[in-house]
Amino acid sequence: MALNKLIFVYNAHSNTKHGLLDAAKKILSPSTYDCKLCALTYGPILERKKWKKFRKESGISMDFLHKDECEKQFKSKFAQQYKYPVILIQNHYELDIFMNAKQINSLENLPTLIKEIEKRLKNNPN
Repeated sequence: MALNKLIFVYNAHSNTKHGLLDAAKKILSPSTYDCKLCALTYGPILERKKWKKFRKESGISMDFLHKDECEKQFKSKFAQQYKYPVILIQNHYELDIFMNAKQINSLENLPTLIKEIEKRLKNNPN
């Protein structure tokens, strides 16, 4: 079964109000910011250049969702409950955890995230 895509789910809400609060937290009090995946891939407002380059050059299909969007899109009484942030891997109709919140939160920086994604994709039997 071939890899269809990675789905990155941020521990943040999708509306503008939350976006502005998140940007302020990143600047004023980064240690209290709730989304390590956001902090690794975005500056206070814009996507980090190194991340953008990786996304474009990786050849991997990627989707990016906020937690409320994920819960709406994959809503089902049988659906797994995720702790955010999380990176999911979708193969056709199967959805599995690629990296869980604990693994993401332990990453120190963006290069470490990129290396971990590349390593896991290389070792992914799908």
